[in-house]
Amino acid sequence: MKRQLLTLFFLTILSTAFAQKQNAIKPGEVWPDNNGDHIQAHGGGIVKIGKVYYWYGEERRPGLDTGYRYVSCYSSNDLMNWKFRGYAIKLKRPDSILTNNWVLERPKVYYNNATKKYVMYMHIDGGIKGISKSKWAYDYARVGVAISDKATGPFKYLKAFRPLDKESRDIGQFIDDDGTAYLIFECRPTDGFYIAKLSADYLTVDKEVSFIHAPLEGGAIVHYKGLYYVVGSALSGWSPNPNKVATSASIYGPWSSFENIAPPETKTYSSQSTMFIKVAGSKDTTVIFMGDRWKPSQLSDSRYIWIPVQIGDGKLWLPEPKAWTIDVKTGKWNYVNDKPEGK
Repeated sequence: MKRQLLTLFFLTILSTAFAQKQNAIKPGEVWPDNNGDHIQAHGGGIVKIGKVYYWYGEERRPGLDTGYRYVSCYSSNDLMNWKFRGYAIKLKRPDSILTNNWVLERPKVYYNNATKKYVMYMHIDGGIKGISKSKWAYDYARVGVAISDKATGPFKYLKAFRPLDKESRDIGQFIDDDGTAYLIFECRPTDGFYIAKLSADYLTVDKEVSFIHAPLEGGAIVHYKGLYYVVGSALSGWSPNPNKVATSASIYGPWSSFENIAPPETKTYSSQSTMFIKVAGSKDTTVIFMGDRWKPSQLSDSRYIWIPVQIGDGKLWLPEPKAWTIDVKTGKWNYVNDKPEGK
């Protein structure tokens, strides 16, 4: 009897593990991690170290201590199956002038080869005591910086500042093919967003690289076959809108006019741009659009819209989201109902 119970126990464990294994990326659906929980990495960023991808994002699950803001970390070898690695940072209110309704949004992590440190940037915002008129004001408008010896953290918070002495709200990250690291940040007073090169230690910005005079946020950049593609979304809060793309032969610009990246009536398939992942494999290079489908009434249930883009010759387009799979070694992807090439 004991042997039967033990066998049943291990069969249950194995069946649970197999049930949780993801064989495809399914845009807009619940995305379970290794524990079976919906991934909490909203507004996030991806960094690849060796063969491992690390995904950081806003932790929004209910029941957390409201005196802190959390960033979750996940790891994967295939971009489909993600292991929860814990909280990369658990941050108390970082500045006494902030009101209790402060926020930590859009965390992005860079690895600095020279210092061997992982550096996290995040949007820190909220009302300022004695100044802000609204309970939900975004008057602080800074980036926060934290550092760690390990990809999974814990990250130690260092400081908050305004890059280039400008107000900073939505941020994005971009690492060029030559390894140069950039911060993208939206600045409401100047009606546009900046691309700034990080300093040698990544702990601050070194200089302005480009200013794109367009009222957009959610900035994301990819460098593909000699062209830079920059995508952003309109300033409509939680509500989705038609995201747009511009191109340039140089990260310094000049940039082309903006065009839609999806049928405008779909409002980017009800999502907002977050980042691009470029998977350069042995046979092909796939560019993945990372978007967030926000659910402001229940942020923990916000979903992810990951789509392999159609890109080239100055055009970037998001096809209709469908379940798909990718081989990160070859760089090739297929819809789940399609037969892989050569089979």
